[in-house]
Amino acid sequence: MKTKSIVAILLCSLLLFGACAAPTSPQAVPTQVVSTEDVVVPPEASAGMQPTPEPSESAAEPVTEEAPVLDFSLYEDRAKEILADMTTQEKAAQMFFARCPETDAAELQKQFQFGGYILFKRDFEDKTKADVQDNIESYQDAAKIPMLIGVDEEGGSVTRLSRFEAFRDEPFLSPQELYEQGGFARITEDTQEKAALLKGLGINVNLSPVCDVSTDPDDFIYPRAFGKDAQQTSEYVSTVITAMNESGMGSVMKHYPGYGSNTDTHTGIAHDTRSLDTFTNSDFLPFLAGMQAGAPGVLVNHNIVESMDKENPASLSGKVHEILREEQGFLGVIMTDDLYMDAIKDEYGAGKAAVLAVLAGNDMLISSQPEEQLGGVLDALEEGTIEKETIDAAVTRVLCWKLSLGLME
Repeated sequence: MKTKSIVAILLCSLLLFGACAAPTSPQAVPTQVVSTEDVVVPPEASAGMQPTPEPSESAAEPVTEEAPVLDFSLYEDRAKEILADMTTQEKAAQMFFARCPETDAAELQKQFQFGGYILFKRDFEDKTKADVQDNIESYQDAAKIPMLIGVDEEGGSVTRLSRFEAFRDEPFLSPQELYEQGGFARITEDTQEKAALLKGLGINVNLSPVCDVSTDPDDFIYPRAFGKDAQQTSEYVSTVITAMNESGMGSVMKHYPGYGSNTDTHTGIAHDTRSLDTFTNSDFLPFLAGMQAGAPGVLVNHNIVESMDKENPASLSGKVHEILREEQGFLGVIMTDDLYMDAIKDEYGAGKAAVLAVLAGNDMLISSQPEEQLGGVLDALEEGTIEKETIDAAVTRVLCWKLSLGLME
């Protein structure tokens, strides 16, 4: 593990700092929160689809040193200038990627100044494009610091907005269906179309791609995954991240360190008993490929991965975050899956879960209880349980993400 980790760090460091030139325009840089009411059954593949094609000359090539890569260091000086003018509460609030409130969202943003809102089915149902644009504009008008506005528009079984005809004639297809239609070239085309649609509404982050390696149709995560082995999934992730970067759309890799065949953590704790070698030789690979391609964000799942930490869910585990940050060299924004999922709220409660998430090393907390959890983080800061430097480091990365997306100067 140590040798492979060192190699991964050197590779990521080379690509992140040595191989990238300053961008000529703002780069896209940078989970998923799914409730049962938001999930629809993926449509069956069309009977007229052709067999899965082999990669062709038009398919996306593996990421090279010329591909857009993440370099938050370009924005750190400006981020620290912004940070210096923020209050303690404003800093802590920037760590929350909150589920958009059903009512009074603009007023709550004016009061709390959250780092971002994630939109769900209810934010698009029975609305026009103009309605959504106006709503998002009102959230941004209430924000002192421009917000990340995110959505889970994966295609297939997770389509927050394209399921509604006001936004698209038909829902976006799943990665597996796209690949059957036209290989990686079709996936690139689809990613570009998604980015254009979302950006036109004011959305700047799509919480995708799903990087989980799953080849078993019986797996919970399989319908949302690419459905192929680690090598092919890695190429899929590189293809999507590259297209999102080029389109100016923020991306979030999920669900680190790899979901495997585990059960749905929306309904309770899942224990992952696979060996560390399994992750090293398979599940980690798509995430490493995404890092090389310039992914700015990664979402950590709630599984208890026993080979890394026998006691804590990955999202709340300092050991898992150490692997991601220190051993694998990820320099972007790390975020939890929704802390309101049963796997977390039933075991820890809102305030404690938020504090543990910050202590574990997350930069952002995906939250359906942002007011209560922000209070828990502020109390922990006052008590000294969380150090000011921890918050400053996390918020600096969040601000770098926003600067790299061109949300502010």
